[in-house]
Amino acid sequence: MFDKDDPPPECHLYLISPLDVGGQFPDRLARALDAGPVTAFQFRVKNVDQHEAARLAEPLQAICEARDVTFIVNDSIGLAKRLGADGVHLGQDDGDPTEARQELGRDAQIGVTCHDSRHMAMEAGELGADYVAFGAFYPTTTKEVKHTAGLDLLEWWQAVFELPCVAIGGITPANCAPLVRAGADFLAVSGAVWNGDEAAAVRAFHEAIAAARA
Repeated sequence: MFDKDDPPPECHLYLISPLDVGGQFPDRLARALDAGPVTAFQFRVKNVDQHEAARLAEPLQAICEARDVTFIVNDSIGLAKRLGADGVHLGQDDGDPTEARQELGRDAQIGVTCHDSRHMAMEAGELGADYVAFGAFYPTTTKEVKHTAGLDLLEWWQAVFELPCVAIGGITPANCAPLVRAGADFLAVSGAVWNGDEAAAVRAFHEAIAAARA
């Protein structure tokens, strides 16, 4: 898909929260964001009501705002609107970009999970999504894997469409290079950062991305 002499597109980090964002997590988030450039942070919690989710989100949103990091809410258009978040990331069962745009406004960043489907991605783009997410590319324990995507999907998308694409699923500094070279605009990462030293992990990702683009 790509000319061998052309460098891959610039690739950015997109952090996804662990499910437990209480306790010392705000300090960990600040450490991660201060360790290197991060474009976006996705707030992802499960099995809590909207009031509790908002309480947990507020300090994290402030940390992101202070560092000019886009704050994205996972799954819930309603919570994103309540928080005045920068955007929302939608699964296939969480509403569509048209609804999100009506609720959140024209400046909201709206992403859509498209698994391994070219059709879902094209449909999301037609409905006004700002980015599409493909995966999982590697085994992951962050969530149950029902769909596995290949590098050819990133290569095809990057060659045909201008809409940014996100690679997700089991991505680490050690295995991210093929995704960068295939054309991922963003690497969405969670466990590889939060399961250890978050600052060291962010630095390692940046080193790996730079090496892949060299």
